[in-house]
Amino acid sequence: MKKLIIGNFKMNTKPSEFKTYAMALVTKTKGAKNKVVVCPPFTHLAVAKEILSGSKIEFGAQNISDEEKGALTGEISASMIKDLGTNYVILGHSERRTKFKESDKLINKKIKTALANGLKVVLCLGENLQTRTAKQQYNFVRKQLDDNLKGIYENELESVVIAYEPVWAIGTGKTPTSKDIEKMIETIRKEISYLYSEKAGKNVSVVYGGSVNLNNYKKILSNDHVDGVLIGGACLDVDGFAVICRENY
Repeated sequence: MKKLIIGNFKMNTKPSEFKTYAMALVTKTKGAKNKVVVCPPFTHLAVAKEILSGSKIEFGAQNISDEEKGALTGEISASMIKDLGTNYVILGHSERRTKFKESDKLINKKIKTALANGLKVVLCLGENLQTRTAKQQYNFVRKQLDDNLKGIYENELESVVIAYEPVWAIGTGKTPTSKDIEKMIETIRKEISYLYSEKAGKNVSVVYGGSVNLNNYKKILSNDHVDGVLIGGACLDVDGFAVICRENY
C-alpha cells in the first residue's frame, strides 16, 4: 500500500547542506513506491527546485502568509513559493499555533490562500497534554477541523492532507498506542463526513506525526488507518529517512 512520507526540516540545515542532502535522497529513494515530500526552510526552496525537479520527490514550504502581497516585511506569499515549483505547504503546525500565536481563524485564511494558489495543504491538528489528560482530545480536534476548514469546499479537500500530531508527543519520543491513533483518525473521518459527505470522510488523506522515527515507523505505517507520516527531527538523517521512504506496505 502506497503511503505519504513528509519530512519537516523545521529551522534546520543551511541551503548548501540541503543541496547535498537532496542529491543523496534522490539516489537513496530510487524505486521507492511511497510518495515522498520534503519541506525545508524557505531559503532552501530554490535548491529543492534545482535538485528535485524531474525526480519523484516533491517539496513544500513550512508556512505562508495569509496575504498575497503588500507591506508585510519578512512574510512569504503562496504565489512566491508556487513560482519556485513548490507543491505543498504545512499549515497549523503546533509550533505556529503556540509560539507564533496563530489562531484557527488565521490558519483558515492561510488554507484558503494556499488552495487558491494551487498548493496542497498539510493541515496539522492535535491536542496538548492538558487536553488529553482531561479526556477532551476528540472534541478539541473536531473543533479544530470545524474552524480550520470553514468555507472550504468539498472538492478542495482533494488538496488537503490532515496530519494528526498530538502536541504532547512532538519531540518527546512518546507516541499514542495504535488503538489511540486509530480512534483519532476515525474521529477525523467522521467529522469530515459530518461536514461534507461520507465519501469525503472516506477519501481524505490522514497522516500521523509526533516523534516518528526509525524505531517506531513500521508499527505506525503498518496500520491500515494511517495514510502516511509527517516526520520532524528524524528526517534530518538522510539515510534513516530514506529507509522509511523505501518501506513497502
